[in-house]
Parts: sequence; structure tokens; C-alpha cells
Amino acid sequence: MNVLVLCTGNSARSIMLESLFKWLSNGWVTAYSAGSSPGGTTHPKSLFLLDSLGFNTDILWLKNWVEYSTTDAPPMDQVINVCGSAAGEPSPILPDTPLRAHWRVEDSASTDQADWEVDFQTVFDQLKRRALTFLDQPFETMHPPALTTALNKIGALS
Repeated sequence: MNVLVLCTGNSARSIMLESLFKWLSNGWVTAYSAGSSPGGTTHPKSLFLLDSLGFNTDILWLKNWVEYSTTDAPPMDQVINVCGSAAGEPSPILPDTPLRAHWRVEDSASTDQADWEVDFQTVFDQLKRRALTFLDQPFETMHPPALTTALNKIGALS
């Protein structure tokens, strides 16, 4: 299953969820992340947190979501938006019309630097709960409307 995680900057939340899917799914999910306006670098606190938890951050880099709208891009089964501002932007046109869900989480990168330790960990923990719930779904027996409902419920988990 291919999952694309979207956020405006693709520097923190989307990178964390991409990493979580790769780690927790044991290869069952191939995760990608991208942004509508990716910045210059991955947020250093995201990298520090992921590194400290044993994630391979060498494979993470910022990508523009346009890369996934080409015919030679991997086909996506689901697109998950984790960002409030990206939710209001026109989404990329992707081949194969994947299912879409909005899992908005707070932008820890926009908080005061003094709060980063707690804020980044809180966002990571919330995304981890959602990723685990996502991976627990019986995708092979769910019809698209039921899957869409399940994805939206997962996005409401705190």
C-alpha cells in the first residue's frame, strides 16, 4: 500500500508520519511525504527526535507534491494531510484517485523554541497513535466508503 503524507512545508509532521508508517508497518506500507511549498531543510528538531528514537533519517528529504502527480510517480492508495494550511490549498492531481483523509495536528515547528521538546514529542505521539490505528484496519475487506470513514475517524484521535 502506498501512502502520501502532505503538509505545506514537509519539514516536520509529514516527515514524522512518513517515518512512522515505514517503521511500524514492517514494509506493508510504502510511505512518502511532500509539501505544497517545501522549505529548504527538514526541521532540526524533527531530525533530532527521529534520530533519538532510532529512525533512519538519512532517507528523508523535502519534496514538492508535484513530484507525485506525474504519470511515472508511484500510484498512491491513500493521501493523508496533516496540516491545517495545506488542507485549504488545492491538492495535487494524482493518478488513480487515491482515498484522502485529513489528520490535522498542531504545528510544533511554529511554537516557541523553548516549547519544542514537549511539542514535538506530543505531535509524534499523536501521529504514532493514529498510524497504529491506521495499520490495524482490515483494508483488504473494507470498501472505499468504509475505509474513508475509518480514515476520518482516525484523524479525530488525539
